[in-house]
Amino acid sequence: MIEARPFLTELFEAAVRAADPYEAIKAHLPEPPKGRTVVVGAGKAASQMAAAFEKLWPHPFSGTVVARHGPVERCDTITVLQSAHPVPDEAGLAASDALLKAVEGLTADDLAIALISGGGSALLPAPPAGLTLADEIAVNKALLASGAPISAMNVVRKHVSRIKGGRLAAAAFPARVVSLVVSDVPGDNPAFVASGPTVPDSSTTEETLEIIARYRMELPGGVIAHLRSETAAAPDPDDARFAAHECHVIASAAVSLEAAAAKAGELGIEAHILSDAIEGEARDIGRMHAALACEVALRNRPFDKPVVLLSGGETTVTISGKDYGKGGRNSEFLLSLALDIDGVSGIDALAADTDGIDGSEDNAGAFADGQSIARMRAAGIDPRLHLARHDAWSAFAASGDLFAPGPTGTNVNDFRALLIR
Repeated sequence: MIEARPFLTELFEAAVRAADPYEAIKAHLPEPPKGRTVVVGAGKAASQMAAAFEKLWPHPFSGTVVARHGPVERCDTITVLQSAHPVPDEAGLAASDALLKAVEGLTADDLAIALISGGGSALLPAPPAGLTLADEIAVNKALLASGAPISAMNVVRKHVSRIKGGRLAAAAFPARVVSLVVSDVPGDNPAFVASGPTVPDSSTTEETLEIIARYRMELPGGVIAHLRSETAAAPDPDDARFAAHECHVIASAAVSLEAAAAKAGELGIEAHILSDAIEGEARDIGRMHAALACEVALRNRPFDKPVVLLSGGETTVTISGKDYGKGGRNSEFLLSLALDIDGVSGIDALAADTDGIDGSEDNAGAFADGQSIARMRAAGIDPRLHLARHDAWSAFAASGDLFAPGPTGTNVNDFRALLIR
């Protein structure tokens, strides 16, 4: 007999280990340059990536990276700055300027190594001329509440910035830039990770305005005026300044899910990966997973029990109204799932963000089983009301089901595992 929660935790830990920055960077180190080596970077895994680089790079270098406020990995040579996530702050403005300054004056003999991971979009506010930090905060809040997929969010972000959309790499010209990217986006397009500060893409301002209209975002007038101006256009990927650049996705959800599946096999349970790129409303994706789990639990199809179903990607939460509580997309996914497996025996689930933080609280996600809803109601919680108010954290806190491993030092998107016995 397998104990469900320790088993699911082992799978999560295997997924996180597969995205370990040290091993990932080790396999993708470039040749040293004739001139200087400068390290820049941003994201939730920035300090861990920087510390790993310091252990691996035997040549002289300097560098600056930006991580979120909170515990960071100690670095001896690389300066680790900190700023806010998910809503930008003043520290982020200074951090963006520090990265741009770090790549000033480089020559064709120099090398800039960019260590990029998810979360960098919020950590690097850099409003264009005529806009303010308040404008960028308004954009970020509108994006987070819109329900737009991460790819669409980052199209908007990179057109309201002096550093995103390849602009940091352009500032390093004529130096060669090598980007090492830990992907947290479905499909692993590196231009969408942290809004691509060193990786341009072909999105346009017209596409940006269409996204804003489609998701009914209310943005400051100055932002809309900027997007309608010529200065909003992001660098083109075919720009000669990027010709010698390299980009490597060194860790991703796909690799982590495969590691979790292998660990399940070692523990005697067959695993099936549904997808590493699932997007959509968290509560809708939760219901879909619940329906599949119930089909297996009650009818032994389309998979034979015992089995663990794995999936990744990045769901979204569309905030409706101003009365909302504490959440996170993984917690909301799981509360929706818990309602649909209520009373069904033999199903245990874990949903968690691989960076260790779901939303703005200190949990990565939560556990759920067929009795979670009963435990919530026994604690005086109305789970449907909490789901409607986007207050899944409070519901799982009341039932004792929160999962809080702490910051992991990496970020390859969401991790979901459903064990059906």
